[in-house]
Parts: sequence; structure tokens; C-alpha cells
Amino acid sequence: MSIQSNIVHQYFKKEIEGSKLLVKLNPIHLRGLELIVYSNGKVETREMEFDEAIFEDLEADGFKEVSGMEFNLHLSGLAK
Repeated sequence: MSIQSNIVHQYFKKEIEGSKLLVKLNPIHLRGLELIVYSNGKVETREMEFDEAIFEDLEADGFKEVSGMEFNLHLSGLAK
């Protein structure tokens, strides 16, 4: 089994002006995925690379750590 499959990702969320920003973070490789869920239901996805200060940056920007359920529902298209 590869080390990639053993990583427990961390998820963060912030709401801005009716839109949601959701972040999936691989804490080992400092890579992840950002979802922007607009109020009209449109979802935009971006692959991200982070630096070692990502946790401090997320906290300073008002992100809260959450479970991965909402992120994965939006990513799969099951949530509106």
C-alpha cells in the first residue's frame, strides 16, 4: 500500500459574501484542493501547493477546521 493512501487529509472552511471556500489539505506533502462554492451553486476547483505556514495562514484568514463531508459532497456534485 502506498503512503499516499495512508494520509489523513484535513479540511477547512470559510464563508464570504454568500460563497463558501473549502480547502482539502494533505498535511504531509502540503498539497491540496480548494473549492469555491458560489451562492448560485456553481463550484470552482483549484489544485494548490502550500508552504509550512499554511496552518497559521488559514487561521489568520478566518478558516475553521471541519469534517470532510461537505467538501466531498460538493466535489462529487451531490450538494448544491
